[in-house]
Amino acid sequence: MKEEFLKAIKEHQGIILKVCRMYCSDSRDAEDLYQDILFSLWKAWPNFKGEARISTWMYKVGLNMAITRLRKSKRNVPRESLNFSHDAIPAKESYRLDIQFDYELQVAIATLGQFDKALLMLYLDEKSYREIAEILGISESNVGVRINRIKKQLKERIKP
Repeated sequence: MKEEFLKAIKEHQGIILKVCRMYCSDSRDAEDLYQDILFSLWKAWPNFKGEARISTWMYKVGLNMAITRLRKSKRNVPRESLNFSHDAIPAKESYRLDIQFDYELQVAIATLGQFDKALLMLYLDEKSYREIAEILGISESNVGVRINRIKKQLKERIKP
């Protein structure tokens, strides 16, 4: 069981890294969230039945942990300024948001709500509407509507 879990984490660690970068503004928080997600995945591993793809399951667990943690932190800790440096987490270049997107887009994405961030991250990761709907627990048509709204919001916030 342990070997299977470690293999799955190694193959799909990019999912966890993306969630951490999307929901954390500094590297220490991202490292903590990474550990929390790994722990949650390990606890849930015996119950994973393979009904969904492992990547779908990991997104679901990771996003739930990130959103829960964010809600708790909003109650207890004052907000800090945005810091997009996440050098402490090992990452492939393809997972670095600061390389993929310019600073203005990063700031615009940071203003989105928790659910919209998750939706956008999955969309940018080229997940199908069906898989996004399954991960987030909404209908496929709702995915399309929400993505279009998010695109419009981002365009308005980035206008020169």
